[in-house]
Amino acid sequence: MPSTAPLPTRIRETEGDAKSKLAPLWKVLFHNDDKTSMEFVVRVLMQFFGRDLEQAMEIMLNVHKTGMGIAGVYPREVAELKQEQTTSAARTQKFPLVVTIEPVEK
Repeated sequence: MPSTAPLPTRIRETEGDAKSKLAPLWKVLFHNDDKTSMEFVVRVLMQFFGRDLEQAMEIMLNVHKTGMGIAGVYPREVAELKQEQTTSAARTQKFPLVVTIEPVEK
């Protein structure tokens, strides 16, 4: 005789549930200084952050004018990698560029 137990019902995920499962995002921030060249900043934005020339110039000018700018927003591990790559490239060229990461506020 077949079982008369009810079939389990599928619970739908709401949009909020799906968003809460995503990894928190982190901003990669460039800080202005008087030694790091604008050309170097543009180059690393293109090389490590996938920016085109126009985007890289815009970010670089924002860093220059305001003292800080967002190079990109990524999951923490990716943000840390990009921070390390950029800092390493800067030190190789003897630039004191400071790159930090901070969580994106919800």
